[in-house]
Amino acid sequence: MKNKTIHVILTAAGAIAAQGLACGSGHGPLFGMATPTNVKGGFSLDFGLMGRTGISDTGTMLRWMLGYGITQDVQISVSAPYMFSSPSFAPARIGGMMSGSGDLEAIGAWRFHRQANSIGRRFESTVYGGVIAPGPQREAGMMGQLRKAPGVYTGLSTGMASLSHYVWGGISDAHFAESHGDRRADLLTYSFVWGYRPPALRKEYPHWDWRFFGEAVGDHASRVVRGGAPMPGTAGHQVFVGPSILGIRKNIAVEGGVQFPVYRNIGPMLARERLRFALNLSYFF
Repeated sequence: MKNKTIHVILTAAGAIAAQGLACGSGHGPLFGMATPTNVKGGFSLDFGLMGRTGISDTGTMLRWMLGYGITQDVQISVSAPYMFSSPSFAPARIGGMMSGSGDLEAIGAWRFHRQANSIGRRFESTVYGGVIAPGPQREAGMMGQLRKAPGVYTGLSTGMASLSHYVWGGISDAHFAESHGDRRADLLTYSFVWGYRPPALRKEYPHWDWRFFGEAVGDHASRVVRGGAPMPGTAGHQVFVGPSILGIRKNIAVEGGVQFPVYRNIGPMLARERLRFALNLSYFF
């Protein structure tokens, strides 16, 4: 009887924990990839401000994204940017679900694996696929002179989420077609995220519920092709690391973070970055 009572208590605690995790199920870390998707029939609207700072230049953009949960494990999203400035930095994803380029994107997500236990911990994996279309704004430098063609985005993330800890790893690829002999750099992005939800800040509505993340993101870009010939000095591989913080209050989420380079091997045609930053506001409805 005692064991049965303990089992019932643990099961109930797991169900409560699952509900607590569900309120933020459509949002994960700021820079890296994660597995959460929107709830069935749920919409999410994100407004993200992204910035990349170099030695003498800074590039900033505002990007919005609309997501919809077809089921609790299948989500679609569309996003578009407005670029304020765009120096000739190496190609980068910046956000797990939002690109750092001036492109329009439509991405589908399928959480094909989800295993939860009775103590509020779940293991899951999500696959991503979508299309990328050139945006109306022209970027700076060589990228702005290229004749652009659409691309295809694919990705995979996997990890664990619990009441207090989060661990995610992910990899994605953006591959572009050729237009009149020009082709943008293909971009391979990988990330690792660890998160922590402190007990003291684990609050119920009307209070804010906070999470802290440590995020590492790597971007590996191929050479740009112009007039049918690969351009020297346009390939690059960088790794950025930094903290971010996520706060959730009912159906609103706010997030901010910074990243710094820990590895950089880029061609001389590309500007060097010193810092990346991002702010994001999400509304779930």
